[in-house]
Amino acid sequence: VYNQEEVSVSDYTVSEVVDKINVKEFSSDHLYWLNFHSINDKELIERFFDNQHFHRLTLEDVYTEKHRPKLEEFEHYIFFSIQSALPKNENPNLEVEQISFILGKNFLISFQEHQGDHFTDVRKRIEEKIGKIREKGGDFLMFRLLDAIIDNYFEVLDEIMEVNRQMDARVIRDNSSSFLFRIEVQKRKLTELRKILLPMRDIAVQLEKIRNPLIEQENMPYFSDLKDNCLSILDDVETHRQILEGLSNLFFAYQGQRMNEIMKVLTIVSTVFIPMTFIVGVYGMNFKFMPELESKYGYPLVWLAMILSAIGLGYFFHRKGWIRFRRK
Repeated sequence: VYNQEEVSVSDYTVSEVVDKINVKEFSSDHLYWLNFHSINDKELIERFFDNQHFHRLTLEDVYTEKHRPKLEEFEHYIFFSIQSALPKNENPNLEVEQISFILGKNFLISFQEHQGDHFTDVRKRIEEKIGKIREKGGDFLMFRLLDAIIDNYFEVLDEIMEVNRQMDARVIRDNSSSFLFRIEVQKRKLTELRKILLPMRDIAVQLEKIRNPLIEQENMPYFSDLKDNCLSILDDVETHRQILEGLSNLFFAYQGQRMNEIMKVLTIVSTVFIPMTFIVGVYGMNFKFMPELESKYGYPLVWLAMILSAIGLGYFFHRKGWIRFRRK
């Protein structure tokens, strides 16, 4: 609860909220922000909705994880839901949480799926009277909360970008299959981030265009800024998806090159031994009349012929540029 002169912070259990709070009794010279850190106790929250005369469809939307983004206008409030991505997450998938908002004349209610705090900076601004937040109404507070969620998107994207830079530096040196798996994990995170960014962008567009007395016209540029930030992140997401695609192609190209080098070495070795095998095969025949069999120098001459054939082929390959002899 706050206004320009004062601020009061209170912690309530869900049952206390149900029994003590009625939005119709809120003072008109204060702004009330009520944040539910969990929606696990559906029965109590349902009672709260009934006490405040919120529409039953609003309750269903709070508990519906996947639905098309939409901003719903009711007689005394505005409702919508978006998804937030949490940074510093080591899991292969993004840690995503749905957050719902109910904006009234002098109150804002937010519902988080799980225990946690996405809005530390907003609370600090309110308590320490930083910026315009204590001078503005509930629509500006809602902008600040949405802006904090978008900041989380930026942090998640920064983490993905840092991992991408590390993989870009290692793509030539790391030829293990786990490297390709890490690329796919990052691509999956970007895909999930894009999926939750699109609804946020749509909500920002609707807030920018809405004509409702609960949202002051002078605050419309702030919601336009939210839309621009979403579009900027979406552009960055697409850019880094292309970078990861390039890393995948480079990885496969390098693996193909390594395989070609291996096959070239094996082919050269096989080619070198073909004339040796031929010579050994000739003198492995058991004909009675073979002049070389009685020669005193027959054995070393055969060895000399095989060695010369190997040297000759090596020189030939070197002249063609197929192999290179390193000079110390």
